Amino acid sequence: MKDTIDVRTGEELDIVKLEAFIQQHKPALGRLRTYEQFGAGASNLTYALTFEGGEYVLRRPPLGPVAPKAHDMAREYTILSMLQPHLKQVPTPLLYCEDTAVLGAPFFLMERKRGIVLDTKMDGTYDEPLGQRISELMLDLLVSLHAIDYKETALYDMTKAEGFLERQVHGWIARYDKAKTDDIKAVEELTLWLKNHIPDSSDATIIHYDFKLNNVMFNDDFSDIIGLFDWEMTTVGDPLADLGVMMSYWVTEQDEDTLKYMLGKPPVTVLPGFYTREEMIARYAEKSGRDVSAMPYYITFAYFKLAVIGQQIYARYRHGQTQDARFEQFGQLVKNLMQHALAQTK
Repeated sequence: MKDTIDVRTGEELDIVKLEAFIQQHKPALGRLRTYEQFGAGASNLTYALTFEGGEYVLRRPPLGPVAPKAHDMAREYTILSMLQPHLKQVPTPLLYCEDTAVLGAPFFLMERKRGIVLDTKMDGTYDEPLGQRISELMLDLLVSLHAIDYKETALYDMTKAEGFLERQVHGWIARYDKAKTDDIKAVEELTLWLKNHIPDSSDATIIHYDFKLNNVMFNDDFSDIIGLFDWEMTTVGDPLADLGVMMSYWVTEQDEDTLKYMLGKPPVTVLPGFYTREEMIARYAEKSGRDVSAMPYYITFAYFKLAVIGQQIYARYRHGQTQDARFEQFGQLVKNLMQHALAQTK
């Protein structure tokens, strides 16, 4: 199944400048033959580039002003470089460019992996054991990531584990306030609850912080995960916050329609055979040995965080910084997520 689209209007790359940069720094790649855009994703702009020497992926920030500390290409490139030796699913980074004169913003190139990325459609034969296997592979990969000793990587010097969750809660509330476009009744009560119920954090680990189905790539027979993408939010912090993010994306058949259809069609995790959230959390507890009794808080915060990300994207759309028609409905999406998050506190 084709995973790229023609480049959206206004999001084209300056091919002349890009080729000149590549010829200067990586001439072995040869000439650029084709480039397309990955249609999924709503944050950074990601492109598939075919050179004479192979296929690569280019990532750059979205157009227009962005949230402070967000879309840091240098940081993401560094994270890929340090984690790739520890986890085979991490794409190998190739080249970083900080010169904004080339494409208007920093960017980097990394290897392009080929496999199956699932979202809302399951091609081919499906049965319940396959849903179970996919669930287990994803959960076990998250446990493997959390098992890496961050003190053996540069993340030890790049991050501050102490006070992580409290900083996150207050920081994401501030992000919402900065990107706010409409008054949403649920927000005030929800943010007050989040501030007043912060649990004691468990041990600190490397966390992906955007771990979800369409950020992983499976091999052709679904016996293994071969790729894990979108590392821009990676840091060192509470591993249960990472699991909470995963669970906020893990939609099941039992969920209300506002969750199942929040991004259009429901994800394939609504099919029979996929683990429930409770089963995923129980497996995480078994595999990691961690106490998961505070997970309701982490999931509530994850819904709020997801709503804030949607609000930042919607604000860019409202201010004319992107013409992507998908984002027109994000205002309602944010309201639905805020209301759902607040309902979890009752």
